[in-house]
Amino acid sequence: MSVGATLLVGWAAAAVVMALLWLLQRRTGDAGIVDVAWAAGVGLLAFYFAWTSDGLPARRWMVAAMAGLWAARLAGYLLVRVLKLPEDGRYTQMREDWGDGAQAKLFGFFQIQAFWSVLFAAPMWLAMRNAAPLSWTDWAGLAVFLVALGGETVADRQLARFRNDPSTKGQVCRDGLWRYSRHPNYFFEWLHWWAHVLIGWSAPWGFLTLAGPVVMLFFLFKVTGIPPTEANALRSRGEAYREYQRTTSVFFPWPPKEEPT
Repeated sequence: MSVGATLLVGWAAAAVVMALLWLLQRRTGDAGIVDVAWAAGVGLLAFYFAWTSDGLPARRWMVAAMAGLWAARLAGYLLVRVLKLPEDGRYTQMREDWGDGAQAKLFGFFQIQAFWSVLFAAPMWLAMRNAAPLSWTDWAGLAVFLVALGGETVADRQLARFRNDPSTKGQVCRDGLWRYSRHPNYFFEWLHWWAHVLIGWSAPWGFLTLAGPVVMLFFLFKVTGIPPTEANALRSRGEAYREYQRTTSVFFPWPPKEEPT
């Protein structure tokens, strides 16, 4: 199968799934399922690419296994949130802002997520096409992946534990990694994409793997990550969150600043 056909089939499958999930959110009133589908979709596309692409088989399936672990952890975490908690405030706000046209715009949003699934799986596909023997860059990429996966898992668990404690209602989480970054989960998510840069750099067009961390950083800072998350936190926690913003790094973990007395 040609490169274009491989990507087209992957996108078509993702688009159909997202259309069905859009119908589901019409019934449930919770658009958060789109995040679950995006994460799971990237992982499934990675296995599809490993099966259909060329490149060293050991590397193809190593990258697919990494993608599967990443997707299973993230999609599972998000699915638990969708099942147990009210709709994410980002999507509630979108519905309010879009008014009567919300469902049509949400359909477009779900389809954009289908495209993004392919976009973010593409660096994995590029890494798989590296036909060279396994080398230190592959093991370095695996090490980066494991650090990123572990950091994101710890950050999510720390936040979940904080949210599940009734005594912390209305407060800001500063536990563990959240003392050093306002979004450590996003930081480790971004770090994860550098693993595919290391593994795929010597592949044909391998420099394009840089699109993974670059595009993810743009999304986190300008689109669906930090801006809506912080806007929602300011609405719900007010001055407590403003103080957190003044003292704590927005993204890269760093010792917090001392508030002036």
